[in-house]
Amino acid sequence: MLNYLVISALGEDRSGIVDRLAKVVLDGGCNIEDSRMAVLGGEFAVMLLISGQWNNIAKVENSLERVGSELGLTVSAKRTEGRRSRRHLMPYAVDVVSLDHPGIVYNLAHFFSSRDINIEDMTTSSYAAAHTGAPMFSVRLIVDIPAALQIAALRDEFLDFCDELNVDAVIEPVKS
Repeated sequence: MLNYLVISALGEDRSGIVDRLAKVVLDGGCNIEDSRMAVLGGEFAVMLLISGQWNNIAKVENSLERVGSELGLTVSAKRTEGRRSRRHLMPYAVDVVSLDHPGIVYNLAHFFSSRDINIEDMTTSSYAAAHTGAPMFSVRLIVDIPAALQIAALRDEFLDFCDELNVDAVIEPVKS
């Protein structure tokens, strides 16, 4: 039976961090199931979901403090379970672009959470508009919509909501 561990690490960005963390997982006899990594400002952030036998997970856990210290990372780990069945949920991608202003992420998160729709994944970025240099903001969400929900009604409600916020948005099924 597989066991799972989520590892998060944050520290000053430099080369070799992913190499070293992946080596700890490999040397511990575990496998990286899923990961997210990004450079945010001057910091590198990583989240890993690893799997392995309980004793191998323990080996990795015992190595993390040492490796974090060597790499100058703040590392934390938490045991978790395997992913639950998502048969009654439909993944949809939501893309939003707007002039940058406070509250965009909050408003989007509140829209979906108030309807019991889980945000599975979120990526945001700021950039300057091509010709004007205006500060722009983009958000990409993957949301899990319950199969019993009427998608057409939700889409209309969401697009009306986005019009009120003065943001451009698209919501469409995730194509696998």
